[in-house]
Amino acid sequence: MKYWLLPDGINESLPDEAESLEAMRRELLDLYRGWGYRFVMPPLVEYLESLSIAMGSQLDLQTFKITDQTNGRMMGVRADITPQVARIDSHRMSLLPDQPNRLCYIGSVLRTHSAVAGGSRSPIQVGAELFGHAGIESDYEVIALMVETLQLAGAKKIVLDLGHVGILRMLLSQVGLSAKQEAIYLDQLERKSLPEIKKWLDDSPFDDATRDMLVCLPELHGQISLLDDAAKKLSAGGSKVLQALEYLKQLTKKLNQAYPGLVINLDLAEMRGYAYHTGIVYAAYIPENGREIARGGRYDGIGENFGNSRPATGFSCNLRTLLELGALTNQPAPPNDRGILAPVSDDADLVALIGKLRAEGEIVIRQLVELDRMSANTQGCDRIIDNKSGKWQVVAAT
Repeated sequence: MKYWLLPDGINESLPDEAESLEAMRRELLDLYRGWGYRFVMPPLVEYLESLSIAMGSQLDLQTFKITDQTNGRMMGVRADITPQVARIDSHRMSLLPDQPNRLCYIGSVLRTHSAVAGGSRSPIQVGAELFGHAGIESDYEVIALMVETLQLAGAKKIVLDLGHVGILRMLLSQVGLSAKQEAIYLDQLERKSLPEIKKWLDDSPFDDATRDMLVCLPELHGQISLLDDAAKKLSAGGSKVLQALEYLKQLTKKLNQAYPGLVINLDLAEMRGYAYHTGIVYAAYIPENGREIARGGRYDGIGENFGNSRPATGFSCNLRTLLELGALTNQPAPPNDRGILAPVSDDADLVALIGKLRAEGEIVIRQLVELDRMSANTQGCDRIIDNKSGKWQVVAAT
């Protein structure tokens, strides 16, 4: 058993799955190309500083470390491709600061721990990133491309959980919490522990306006209509908080116009990627599966660590998860291509016919030894090449 057992969470794909994954990969790259996103292939390993400098401690914990035997420096096996693409944009492509740059990628990553119990530690990460633009148009474009990605994979009803970490960050700055107070509040907020928050606020020397805003924030989640109520309850948070709420209102309006069937839920206390994201954050779900199937958000300034700070927004998902969507949503399986079995012969006309058929996209399998026609089906073929009256022809296998 020790010779064939794979480590927990490490995946491999046999021919049927591998061919389906590759077919979807090609469809996705064609989709992204049509939106102007250019394909990049970052390396599997980099020096540890490059991989973790922009993403914080969470990514560092997820990264396998190895030693470069040529110079003794520490390298990491990538656990997330996003910082690599940010490095490429800011350092390798040298675009003007205000020139948008659209990049996409599909590649394997390796993580020390799975995001869910029993899940994969070696997903095939799919993503698209837009650099160089900080407005609502780029956030909308990336979310729209994510929706198109999920629809291509077979998702019918998509639920988008949408938040804005800037609201929380600006609110805390406005009320002037100390570092210790902020740490306590964020911990309670992340656990959505409303009784703890209320008790802590009651025991703290905050004014009524501050107390009211901090206690209501974790309760501001639900449909788009809550934004008007949120603007009233958080009005003492300052103009930047109100601008962020208006930003969400305009963004959800654009998304609803383009995708009427998209269900949008808001959570103004969403802390997903709080230390990393700078604006909107989101995750996509489908009713058939309780786990998120894609995620993304805005992360301006990530390129500063590579010498060129630029606005950035993007999303990512797992190619294997996308492939599973077809089964979850009862999408028909792709047709199983059947091939043509060719006999053992070096006849020039036969060789020419085989070349012609393969050029036309047919699968032609050469026999290695003389076998009867019954072997065609076992080799995935429903036709054979037979010599009829001195001429090679494709006929049905019997």
